[in-house]
Amino acid sequence: MNIEKNELTMKNGQSVIQFTLTNDKGMSVGIQNLGAAVTHIFVPDKNGKSTDVVLGYNTPDEYLNNAPYFGVICGRYANRIDKGTFTLDGKVYNLPVNNGPNSLHGGPNGFHIQLWNSEIRKSDGSISVDFTYKSKDGEEGYPGNLDVKVTYSLNNQNELKIEYAATTDKATHVNLTNHSYFNLSGSGDIFDQALTVDSDYYTINNENLIPLGNLQTVDNTLIDFRKPVLFGDRIPEMETGYDHNFVLKNEGKLKTVASVYHSESGRLLEVITDQPGVQLYTAYYVEGVKGKKSVHHHYDGFALETQHFPDSPNQPQFPSTVLRPGEKYNTTTIYRFSVA
Repeated sequence: MNIEKNELTMKNGQSVIQFTLTNDKGMSVGIQNLGAAVTHIFVPDKNGKSTDVVLGYNTPDEYLNNAPYFGVICGRYANRIDKGTFTLDGKVYNLPVNNGPNSLHGGPNGFHIQLWNSEIRKSDGSISVDFTYKSKDGEEGYPGNLDVKVTYSLNNQNELKIEYAATTDKATHVNLTNHSYFNLSGSGDIFDQALTVDSDYYTINNENLIPLGNLQTVDNTLIDFRKPVLFGDRIPEMETGYDHNFVLKNEGKLKTVASVYHSESGRLLEVITDQPGVQLYTAYYVEGVKGKKSVHHHYDGFALETQHFPDSPNQPQFPSTVLRPGEKYNTTTIYRFSVA
């Protein structure tokens, strides 16, 4: 296993560090310290041919205007907060509104466009890069100085592990995720890829994609993926595809919660997490975005964002996202690739 480190210079003169992690099984992962973003994942198909299976850009500069959030870490709060406001310990906090009436993914100057500190780490079983960032009290409206660490690790089982950690000096809300878009064929739409999600319920939304507060059964709905379903058999029935939060049954323990299979290439992606939810987004709004290989169209990728539920700061019945001084935020997600 090997890690390469390269320094790139953006048009504004800032330096961005690009890491390439390569294991002994032909899988390589590119990660940069701008947004702690996954920039590429090359994995072999059933014939041993490697293809890049994540969406992204060719240059760091493009990640500064990354409307789809390709590959980045979203925070301080991933997903949506209704009307960009919440009350914590009796105090009202106002956040930037950047998604209709909502605050999305930590605001326009969230973690996704920050330059993170980085450090290479190696062990017998994996190669890793630690990314750290200090989010100051009041940044994007959030209280508390938050120290964040995100570790990406690659092993010879073709597992990309993402470990998240954070501490704070003042009560705040924290909900971190990676926003990679996958396409197991490497290009085109995802209609020939089959999704499975181990979930009996989802959070039903209003017109602004804010949960109404109650959990809705997936029974007899287009949200039921308890058995494998091709994206192409469902997406045409949805006006803009999927942007839905599934309620998981892992009880806070690492468990396989979802998988996607592409029969032509034989690639299988399994998602393992201890988070209570996973947001499925099928990339409707990438239309016209110029990526690494071409200009993208609707449904050129899918995101499975492991996280807490949307708008949890305003929904006390949802699992809490409050982090207080002396507490530690720790969560892990693994993306495992194989052929079947």
